[in-house]
Amino acid sequence: MSTVHFNPDARAEFLEAVKYYEAHQPGLGRRFRLAVESELVRIREMPLGFRVLHAPFRRCLIRKFPYAIIYSIEPEFISVIAVAHTKRKPGYWHERLDGHIG
Repeated sequence: MSTVHFNPDARAEFLEAVKYYEAHQPGLGRRFRLAVESELVRIREMPLGFRVLHAPFRRCLIRKFPYAIIYSIEPEFISVIAVAHTKRKPGYWHERLDGHIG
């Protein structure tokens, strides 16, 4: 099982989404956080098991939420590039791909 490193922008957008959901409905932010954490476990267990977007980047959809984890598999860790809303500003995170270090 690999370690997961978040791009600073990915971590910020993840925390922003948690806050948004929690403000919208108490407890929903926690459910979103747990859903993301659950998918991160799946990514660590089966890093090659998710759809390739643009090699070497992959996408894992978050169950019950319109978000996806965009990541790459590095030799020593998994690098999360984005926790992206799937309906808003598609591809906004592409600018992060060139400097995608954990």
